[in-house]
Amino acid sequence: MDVELREIRDFLASHPPYSALPADELDELPARMHLRYFRRGTTIVELNKPNYSLFLLRSGAVDIYRDGRDLVERAEVGNTFGTSSVLSHMPSRYRIVAIEDSLVLVLPGEVFSQLVRAHAEFADYFNTGTSGVMKRAVAQLENDTSGRIILKTRVGDIVRREPITAPPTITIRQAARVMTEHRVSALLITEGDRSRGIVADRDLRSKVVAAEVSREQPITTIMTADPITIGSNALAVEAMLEMLSINIHHLPVVDDDKLLGLVSSGDLMRLETANPVFLVGDIAKQSSAEGLATVTARLPQLVAQLVEQDASAEEIHRLVTAVSDATTHRLLQLAEAELGAPPVAYEWLVLGSQGRYEHGLGSDQDHVLLLDDAASAEHDAYFADLAEYVTAGLETCGYPRCVGGVMAVNPRWRQTLKAWEADFHRWMLEPASEAVLHAQIFFDFRSVHGGSMRADQLRETVRTLAPKSPRFLGHLAAEAVERQPPIGFFRGFVVERGGGPQSGLDLKSSVHCIVEMVRVLALANGIPAVNTVERLHAVAASGAMSAETESAIMDAFELITYLRLRHQARLVAAGESPSNTVSPDDLSALEKKHLRDVFGIIRRAQQALAYRYQTHLMS
Repeated sequence: MDVELREIRDFLASHPPYSALPADELDELPARMHLRYFRRGTTIVELNKPNYSLFLLRSGAVDIYRDGRDLVERAEVGNTFGTSSVLSHMPSRYRIVAIEDSLVLVLPGEVFSQLVRAHAEFADYFNTGTSGVMKRAVAQLENDTSGRIILKTRVGDIVRREPITAPPTITIRQAARVMTEHRVSALLITEGDRSRGIVADRDLRSKVVAAEVSREQPITTIMTADPITIGSNALAVEAMLEMLSINIHHLPVVDDDKLLGLVSSGDLMRLETANPVFLVGDIAKQSSAEGLATVTARLPQLVAQLVEQDASAEEIHRLVTAVSDATTHRLLQLAEAELGAPPVAYEWLVLGSQGRYEHGLGSDQDHVLLLDDAASAEHDAYFADLAEYVTAGLETCGYPRCVGGVMAVNPRWRQTLKAWEADFHRWMLEPASEAVLHAQIFFDFRSVHGGSMRADQLRETVRTLAPKSPRFLGHLAAEAVERQPPIGFFRGFVVERGGGPQSGLDLKSSVHCIVEMVRVLALANGIPAVNTVERLHAVAASGAMSAETESAIMDAFELITYLRLRHQARLVAAGESPSNTVSPDDLSALEKKHLRDVFGIIRRAQQALAYRYQTHLMS
């Protein structure tokens, strides 16, 4: 091999996907290519004209325009272009122009086709944004370095035995005998396949022995009726949070309504102390905001540990959210202990990323108060003090205040159920720019304290009203497509739409492109879920999205959120504060390629949403 071909071979070996080819194939490939020079301003591929070659940029720079007008990529050295027309055997949908004097390696289409047929990994690189390829890209990022870890234990994994049950016709004495015989600390009372209640050891102590109740009374007189259950696929940390929130020690575990068994707080606390379950347990023991802060300070290191192991972005978000929820719940308990019992019932609602179970490192506070309709002006002083206690406590624990003021300390966001329903009616039936801005965060509400009866009622109002509000959905869709992902990367910069360079990539912005689109579709189809992935699945199940599109968007969301968490974890490990902005220099060539694919998936989904709602007509 002469010197020139050797240089080309070395160049190919340093750029994906050619670097993945076998050595013998890589040795032969340079001789099957030729080098072309294009002066600045020269069109390399004409719009709507046949193209039979693949191009690999050796030096210079190239702009790629869809339909000849819309800049979709700025190719830098090592980038390949011209693939879509070669793969489709159709005239090019792109105009490709050299914006600097450029040297380009040209690969004949028939040679490219042979490589695609012979090498799956090489072919994957060019199957832009397809479901299987995106899944493999995610898998490459989330490479397991330590085997299965207990940090992502599911509740179903903890259940060790069939549930011990008894009918509601037995007496307290008979129930105690069953529990003793089977050596269990709790007994499920069932009727057929339905769980009617649960009795625990402490019920026998406090409700029978201490209260001197006859052992011959029916078990129904002391059992907890219609106990809360948890799905077998829930994370153990979520089960712990559920127990802490209502002060119970046992949860029935179900799988598609089939009773699998019981999980106890003891089962959860026996997990490794590095487990987030242990972290949530520590939160419940704290008696001050400062004490809570010492626990939440361990969260960044935990996230870094999860990233280094095999947890997915979705799992990490769930765990971070569980810690945020537990911290909020404990602060509310402490506030009530200091201020006294609330004058009327209330629910503390979290919004935004926490509401969606997608809290990350450095996320700020977004919360409101949902008060019982019996609340009046004279009660506001109490709830103002409560809100300030919790908001200040969260700030101490590392959760910054919302710069937009969407917090319960703002009197505007302390309202009765009736007032909240009136707000949502106005936002949806009389849409204006303010309403759309609010909708971006208020439609992701979830109760973390005080029960959820009023929140459920409010959600049902939203669920039934949103599909009947086409103008509101149109405004929401217009907002969702206005925020657009960048085009790609060029010489250490991020190329925004219009060609403008940025020094860093805002990963949070790209995440929100997907969040906002999926939110619109969920509301339009009356879907009550708040989590983005759950919304996405439900939208596809409703028939409003194809399975292929669902899978592509879901994998794009996982990839971009994982990169964001990994970036934050690396900053924490280096002693820096979490950030959403990553330098292109910190991304590998393959990661940049995957991100370009993600940007393409987002743009196509935005175009479909814009067409569906005719967003260009919204004003």
